[in-house]
Amino acid sequence: MATPNQRTAPYTVPGLSTENGHEVAQTLQQRLHALNDLQLTLKHAHWNVVGPNFISVHEMLDPQIELVRGFVDELAERMATMGVGPSGLPGDLVQARTWDDYSVHRATGVEHLAALDLVYNGVIEDHRDAIQKVGELDPITEDMLIGQVRELELFQWFMRAHLENSGGDLQHGGARTERGAAESAAQ
Repeated sequence: MATPNQRTAPYTVPGLSTENGHEVAQTLQQRLHALNDLQLTLKHAHWNVVGPNFISVHEMLDPQIELVRGFVDELAERMATMGVGPSGLPGDLVQARTWDDYSVHRATGVEHLAALDLVYNGVIEDHRDAIQKVGELDPITEDMLIGQVRELELFQWFMRAHLENSGGDLQHGGARTERGAAESAAQ
């Protein structure tokens, strides 16, 4: 019998051992935290963008935010299906994350896009790592993550198109921090 208020159930999806199902779900928890953070970061940039590209960047971010919110729900529901209660609590996110807060506040469109490009690099790289981790255990979850990466890469391309010159160089090329990317793009 399950103990009330526990995070895991004594089951998972058919075809997986409970241990493997719960392991996959724990991998998804970190992705859930990352995407919750991403949608909040995108909304922050949406509210704080200024300058001549304001409206194009402001409006470009809205569909990204909505799609990422959908990804969050998809991950949480997959976790619950696998017998693991997802956590969307802010304190849990802050405690578990391996990245820093977004460091750009009121800034131009290109500054935010340059910083967000680095954010997307991290989210996409970590999603790809999760794909590798769950691929052998659960192709259903692997497929879900692959679909999310495809969309995240598309949005990153939209952002990079604003930062790229005709030679393919990004205005913030080589920057390692969000603030550094924003400052390089501003020059």
